[in-house]
Amino acid sequence: RTITTRWMDNDQYGHVNNVVYYSWFDTAVNAHLIEQGVLDTENGNVIGFVIETQCQYFAPLAFPQNVEAGIRVAHIGSSSVRYEVGLFAEGAPETAAKGHFIHVYVDRATQRPVPLPAALKSVLEQLQCPK
Repeated sequence: RTITTRWMDNDQYGHVNNVVYYSWFDTAVNAHLIEQGVLDTENGNVIGFVIETQCQYFAPLAFPQNVEAGIRVAHIGSSSVRYEVGLFAEGAPETAAKGHFIHVYVDRATQRPVPLPAALKSVLEQLQCPK
């Protein structure tokens, strides 16, 4: 997924502030799930809560620049998923940053963990990295 940096993403040091990277992680994963028809953020009965995040930074990104986000699934549990995301300066062969986050899927009404719906699990399996 290509993500365009915005003027407001840069901090006073002239590069994208670290907090923006986490937003890009969310954007890449959730946009994919929405496009695949397995995430309805407004009316879906099952939603994902982020319970853990981590990011490592290797090279700065800045406005104006396009960022390419690649996603994969490292682990699928009964109600949780570990996503891994690589962020690249457009056309660059190496990551500018990489990280992960874990979603626990819950019932929207009770906010208690639920088993992954079959359609969601199928989409996730397509992104699963080889063991």
